[in-house]
Amino acid sequence: MLERINKLIRLPKNNENDPSVHFWKGAFIGVISLALLVMALSGLFFRTGLPRVVMVLATVTIGISAFWFFRIIGSLIHKGISKVPLFVFSLIFAGVGIFILAKNIRFGLPDVIFYPGIIISITTVVLLFGSIWVLLKSPDQPKTKYLIAVVCSLLVLGVGTYYFAQEGSNPYPIAFEPTEIELLSARGIANPGLDGKLQFTHFTYGSGTDTRRAEFREEVKYKSKSVDASRILTDWKGKKAKWRERYWGFGAKEFPLNGRVWMPVGNGPFPIILIVHGNHGMEEHSDPGYKYLGEHLSTRGFITVSVDENFVNGTWSGDFRGKEMPARGWLLLKHLEQWKLWNQDNNHELFGKVDLDNVLLAGHSRGGEAAPIAARFNELDYFPDDANEKFDFHFGIKGVLAIAPTDKRYDRRIDLENVNYLSIQGSYDSDEASFFGFRQYQRVTFPDSNFYFKAGLYVHRANHGQFNSVWGRYDGGPPYNWVLNTQPLIPMEEQQQIAKVYIGAFAEAVLHSDSSYLPLFKNSMAGKDWLPNSLLLNTYKDSETKVLASFEEDIDLTSASLNQSIISTEHLKVWREEILTFRDKDVQGNNAVVLGWDSASDSIKQSPYYQVQLNKPVRVEKDQTVSFLAARGNMSELKSASDKKKENEEEEKDLAELDFTIVLYDSTGKSASAALNDFKKISPQLKIQFLKLKGLNEENFGSTWEPTLESIEIPLSAFEGAEEITHVKSLRFKFDRSPKGVLIVDEIGLGVAR
Repeated sequence: MLERINKLIRLPKNNENDPSVHFWKGAFIGVISLALLVMALSGLFFRTGLPRVVMVLATVTIGISAFWFFRIIGSLIHKGISKVPLFVFSLIFAGVGIFILAKNIRFGLPDVIFYPGIIISITTVVLLFGSIWVLLKSPDQPKTKYLIAVVCSLLVLGVGTYYFAQEGSNPYPIAFEPTEIELLSARGIANPGLDGKLQFTHFTYGSGTDTRRAEFREEVKYKSKSVDASRILTDWKGKKAKWRERYWGFGAKEFPLNGRVWMPVGNGPFPIILIVHGNHGMEEHSDPGYKYLGEHLSTRGFITVSVDENFVNGTWSGDFRGKEMPARGWLLLKHLEQWKLWNQDNNHELFGKVDLDNVLLAGHSRGGEAAPIAARFNELDYFPDDANEKFDFHFGIKGVLAIAPTDKRYDRRIDLENVNYLSIQGSYDSDEASFFGFRQYQRVTFPDSNFYFKAGLYVHRANHGQFNSVWGRYDGGPPYNWVLNTQPLIPMEEQQQIAKVYIGAFAEAVLHSDSSYLPLFKNSMAGKDWLPNSLLLNTYKDSETKVLASFEEDIDLTSASLNQSIISTEHLKVWREEILTFRDKDVQGNNAVVLGWDSASDSIKQSPYYQVQLNKPVRVEKDQTVSFLAARGNMSELKSASDKKKENEEEEKDLAELDFTIVLYDSTGKSASAALNDFKKISPQLKIQFLKLKGLNEENFGSTWEPTLESIEIPLSAFEGAEEITHVKSLRFKFDRSPKGVLIVDEIGLGVAR
């Protein structure tokens, strides 16, 4: 039987002087070399915790066996395709089979690239190696066609290699100069992105039995208890649990509390910041990636802990698909419990070191969703999914920081009250491709009488991974990262400097009650000299903001939020309220009004406007501000079908000229006005191409653009004629400074200057 099979697939031996025989022998060497290379790479990319050389050898061994197997299957199939030589058919069939096998191990590329890539790769290798073999073995044969085949094959391989190796391009460059404002440094306020004056010590704590890392084994300074998460993570079962338990040496009943600590030198007590990573291959440990934040924040007086939760991350045997989110949040609170034990033990070196009434929870990616979950669990007496798990936390959590967070992985809505919140998102984040932290931002409210604020920061050309030094420049592992468009990204050093400035300012504002940094969250230009030259969009609201119109109350375009306010307009071409969506059409969690005007085409004499008229006048003070959220809309809404051919050419010009006047009126008709661009220019649409092939973006991510609201705040004292206004009866957006435009507006209100 074996002899018969071998006869079917063996190399041709007839007429050794026949160049076709040499060609297909060379092709055989080329295809099997390509197949084994692909299998070797799939083993290299396949993280299981075993040494990479072992994985490569294992997948190459599988590849050799599979190549032989696929050739046999191809030979059997060939019986019905007699016109194609058996050897040729079985060889190509085996090559295709190996590619598909490698894809299912760890060689995934988008299908639109992968399957054509199989055809191109195998064809090129057949031509290259077959022609080379003929040239080597039959020197007396005519060389021209084989030399051409070699050159063309090398050219194709060179182009393919260059495509995958090069970083991509920036198809949407932006030339935008924001309005200059007073720098915080001019007021004598120190850069929160610079290290403070304190020295720090670094140590780890943990189980002391970690089988994978010495820093949580013999190198721990303090041993921590393990915790039983079996009721919290009920999906810890089957092959997901089996491999993890074999790899880590523990199960859900013995989760360790491992942490890397950067602690200020001094008596304390110090506020504490816990930061937790998100989902990543568990074999490449993520917790060391926040060293830059730990060192920085500790010098400014904050105990900073990078929490290890790698054991609930994805691996080859499965991902919990968000079912682990409650455990991610719960573990943060269990770490605080451990700190409480040390803090209250007068025989422990950490006695009295930490202020557990002054806590900030931070997270990145899934960790950025875990932090709000933990903040909500902190107030509960029972685990929402199983009341048999009782909670008794009640720590003094003052702030929540979410870096490029997921949202709605946990199937319960997380509403936060009376806690400060900051979310940071990169526009070129191809992992979490939209600002999901803004949706959580909408679910943070301040019902009590104390001061709180919430803020969002959208960093143009920042990605997902560079907020963590381990994850780095590619938001995905190989070979998928070969198709990522990384050329537009800002360097990691700049992205992390932005994080240090804003996280440092947030920590100072929340944990040290330093309100001097609040202007930075309203407008990044207040810290221009502290930040790299990157376009930053700010969203801000605090508990002192009085909203006049939020567009959430009903579907009546003529009503607003406060005192039964009435909306009126004139000469608008676009006027509607809508639920804003992200690029993939998922909802952002808020309604806004969309306004469009085109004075030039309508030849109108009176400027178009949008006005909020209050039922009762609102008293205003000199320290108040007019505030609202805004983003540019799509200029195509103003164009007729015949004009849309010129849309791309005209849109950039139109967007550069967007400006208007804000007018306040009192009950007697007195008015005060201010021009928008004198205080802040609305950023242009930030269009993104995540992948090198433009056509793949819409299929994988949706639109190249999504509306990202940013805060506008204008001091009442800066309005011309403001000295005459003590009460505001109406507020008007008068579209008199740009001939046309489309504007998205939300949360028109009155704030307090700080």
